[in-house]
Formats: sequence, structure tokens, C-alpha cells
Amino acid sequence: MLQQDEFEVESIDLMRYIDIAWKRRWLIIVPTVVIAVLAGLWSLMLPKIWEVDALVIPSKFLTQNEAGEFKQILVAEPKQIASQISQGSYNSLIGAELNIDASQFPKISAENLRDTNLVRISVRENDPQEGKSILLSLFNHLKSEFDKKIDVEISTLDNTSEQAKNRILDLNLKIDSQKIDKERTKRDIEADKNKLAIAEDRISKVQEEMMSVKKRVSELDELQRKTMSEKREGAETLALLLYSNEIQQNIRYMNTLEDKVSDERVNIQDLTFSIRSKEQQLLQMDNQISQIQNLLSNAKSEIKLLEEKKNRIDYTQLVKAPTQSLGPVSPNKKKNVMIAGFLGFCISLGIVIMGDIMKTRKKKG
Repeated sequence: MLQQDEFEVESIDLMRYIDIAWKRRWLIIVPTVVIAVLAGLWSLMLPKIWEVDALVIPSKFLTQNEAGEFKQILVAEPKQIASQISQGSYNSLIGAELNIDASQFPKISAENLRDTNLVRISVRENDPQEGKSILLSLFNHLKSEFDKKIDVEISTLDNTSEQAKNRILDLNLKIDSQKIDKERTKRDIEADKNKLAIAEDRISKVQEEMMSVKKRVSELDELQRKTMSEKREGAETLALLLYSNEIQQNIRYMNTLEDKVSDERVNIQDLTFSIRSKEQQLLQMDNQISQIQNLLSNAKSEIKLLEEKKNRIDYTQLVKAPTQSLGPVSPNKKKNVMIAGFLGFCISLGIVIMGDIMKTRKKKG
């Protein structure tokens, strides 16, 4: 029952306040309108502030991880860049460059756009051109700082590429040298084969000569036996002596021919061994040339990869040039008028109600 009475009292008071506000509505409306108008006039008198913004993307390059996969790496994290800019890390440099006093230097805001590598930089100035100059100066300082790291990366890639090119020159020289040695070895093999053919031909001719000598010795031996069988005393002794001398000469000649055959056979063995040895050298040269060509191919692939990495390097870019807002961002006349009107209404209403409360207390007193 008590709660119900309290609710009724509160309702009665609220209705009373509404009735008071309605009866003295002009005391509320007029001050509210006056304050709103004054806020509008004050907003018109304030200097216009424009917002100038730009979009920047930091330098990036290509790198390879342990798994052989390539990924792009930024020289600096966009969030870190935005934080440094917002903290005023570049203000003194820009101020010195543009001759802006530190006390009058505007605040530069920066943020990393969500799910991108873009950094939005902005400044609010009553002179849009000065705002653009500030952002361009900031971009130039960022570019100078970040691109130094890219220049170091490019210099490293160029040095590595130059080393690979020098390796290619050396490998080409080795291949040319191996090919020259290979051709020389082939000529040596052909020369040895010709010598081998000549040695075999000599052996064939010597063997034919040996057959002829053997035949001659056989004939002389037959004549000697016939002479001995005829038993002629005078002629027998002389003939036997002549036959014997000639047979001995042919036998000595036969021995000489056999020595020549032996020498040629030794020569053939040496030539055969030399040919086989040089053929093995040819196989080794082919293997060496193949290995050098593989190294050459790897060096060319390395240069191609380095060029690809170099082509994928991006310097710091101004994605969006400094651009001023379509209209002034400050003062916001509508916002100021609405806030002033609301405050005027609240203050006027409060004064009217407080006035009524004070009168009621005086009557009771």
C-alpha cells in the first residue's frame, strides 16, 4: 500500500513538472532558441578547418623461407608506422623543412586500415595547401627512411646476381676448355687407331715375309738333301757349304723378322691401352661437362630468381595523394547548434522547475 502511494506521489509530481513546463514554455523556448542562435553565430565566426588525408603503403620485398616458399615482407609494420606518426616522431623534421613553429604545428593522425597494409595519414588545417605540404613532407621522410632498407636489399641482390654471372662465365670457360680437350683427345685416339692399323699392317707384311723366308729355307734344305744324296765329291762340298751359309742367313733374317713382330705387338698393346685410357678420359670429360652444365643451369636459375625478387620489390608508394575534404570538418554548425539548443533547453527547464520549487517552499514556510 505504501509503494502504491509513493508511485502516485511521483506521478503527481511528474505531471506537475510537465504542467509547469507547459505554462512557462516561453521561458524555456526563448532562451533555448537564443542560445542555439548564439552558438550558430559563434560557429560562423570560428575559422574553417579542413581535413587533408592521404594513403601510404610501405616498401616491401620478396623473401624465401626454409620450406622454399616465397612471401612478401614489409620493411615496417603499418601499425608501427601509424603509431610513430601519431606520436609526432616526424613533426620536428617536417616543421624544420616547412618552417612551421612547433607551437603551431598541427596534430598528424595516422591509422592502419583494417585488413590492409595501407596507412591513412591525415591532418586538420585552416589552410588546405599547408596541410597537403605537411603530408607530402611526411611521405617524403617515410619514403627516404624505408627505401634505404630496400636499397640495401637491392644492392645485396645485385651483388649476388653479379657473383652468379661471374660463375656462369667461369663455367662457360670450363666447358669450352673441356670441349677443346675432348676434341684433342678424339684426335689423339684417331691417331693411335691409325698407328694401330699401321702396326697391324706391318705385322701382316712381316709375317708374309717370314712365310717367304721359311719357304726359301725349306727349299734350300731340300736342295741340300738332294746334293748329299747324289754324293758328288768335288761339287758336293762346295754346294753344301753354299746351301748351309744361305740357310743360316735366312734363319738370322727370320729371327730379325720375329723381333720386329714382337716389337710391333708390344707397340700394339701400348696403342690399345692408350686408346682405352683416352676413351675413359672422354667419358670422364662428358661427365664433367654434364656436371658443369648442371651448375650452369643452377646459376642461370639463381639469376632468374634474383631478377624476379628484384622485380617484386616495391618502394614506398603514395597510393592516394593528399586530398582535402569536400567541405570544412570544423566548425560543425549543425552539431554546435543542436548541442547548444539541447543544453539551453535543459538549463531553461531546470531554472523554471527550480524557480517553482523555491516558490512552493516559501509559501509553505
